[in-house]
Amino acid sequence: MTIKQEVEARSESKCELCSTSEDLNMYEVQPARVEGAEANVFICGTCQTQIEDSEQIDPNHWRCLTDSMWTPVPAVQVLAWRMLKELKTDWSQDLLDMIYLEEDTLEWAKSLEEDAGDGIVHKDSNGVVLQAGDSVTLIKDLNVKGANFVAKRGTPVRRITLDKNNENHIEGKINGQHIVILTEYVKKTK
Repeated sequence: MTIKQEVEARSESKCELCSTSEDLNMYEVQPARVEGAEANVFICGTCQTQIEDSEQIDPNHWRCLTDSMWTPVPAVQVLAWRMLKELKTDWSQDLLDMIYLEEDTLEWAKSLEEDAGDGIVHKDSNGVVLQAGDSVTLIKDLNVKGANFVAKRGTPVRRITLDKNNENHIEGKINGQHIVILTEYVKKTK
């Protein structure tokens, strides 16, 4: 059995992300950490276009990740995690909080993010390097604009995301609100 036949059989001839059965292609998840069928997924042209070009992303199309993120296939989990990180909507952040990846699969998912970092390093108020998925604590009361509440000093923020363009900004959830936080107002927790 060829790799393509193996991936097609595993996917039951459906897109492993959105479950459509039209315009299917084999897609290798980069950087390939495994070989053969384990490094590939069967996806439709719509999913592939949006994965490869963030300008084309339609957030409503990706609501399919609600189901596909629970697959036992690591390559599919990696793509689901990456798309949820890319979307930055309330519902995608909720799913990102729920998704569970084995440690090596999470490293694989983050590896593309690390490669595309362009030398931007996020550091907390003590100069400790922050990574996507870290937990931090607020060191100052912050007035959250547009949300009508004050995030109190000592408030934990779990599973932060990093702003790709600004080393002084991270994102996280406080009181159910997805907000941008300046790195100078947080410290990394163990």
